[in-house]
Amino acid sequence: MHPKPPYPSQTQSMPGTSSKMDPRPDYGETSYKGSGRLAGKKAVITGGDSGFGRAVAIAYAREGADLLIAYLNEHDDAHEVKALVEKEGRKAVLLAGDPQSPGHCRFVIQHAVDVLGGIDILVNNAAHQATFKDIGDISDEEWEATFKTNIHAMFYLAKAAVPHMNPGSAIINTASVNSDMPNPILLAYATTKGAIQNFTGGWPRCWQRRVSG
Repeated sequence: MHPKPPYPSQTQSMPGTSSKMDPRPDYGETSYKGSGRLAGKKAVITGGDSGFGRAVAIAYAREGADLLIAYLNEHDDAHEVKALVEKEGRKAVLLAGDPQSPGHCRFVIQHAVDVLGGIDILVNNAAHQATFKDIGDISDEEWEATFKTNIHAMFYLAKAAVPHMNPGSAIINTASVNSDMPNPILLAYATTKGAIQNFTGGWPRCWQRRVSG
């Protein structure tokens, strides 16, 4: 039986951990069945310790991919994912660090190439989100951190990954319903998700020129 609302009232300080959530999220640990569709592939997943990222990591491992899982500092969650991936007989490399840093983003990709032997898939999933009722409550630092994490990092990672990717590779960017229907209390987050949608929409032509030239 899946848990149903109402759920217990609960809060966590950022970035939060899965282990403290009640009920625990269902990442597909017992339900997702792989069929080898990514056999031999090498993938980088940012924000792979929890949320969408953890679900993707489990699914990709069961499809046969080796993974580099990039995350901020949620070490316990990350090691849980590593154990789940290794249980499937796949490699899981953990790499902690702040995606707001361009240098760290470039290191994520280079490390993946070094330890996995290449990169076929980049999943840009890491994100920062906070709620504010009034624009005056959003500090300059908060606005900048949201953009640096959600859209700037995506650019740095994609730019670094492309030279290592062959035709048939994939870059997947996580957007949100907020791209088209922005929630007023998520102004900074929603704005970055709109930017991600446009970044992704403009990407194919750049990608085409790179992989064919």
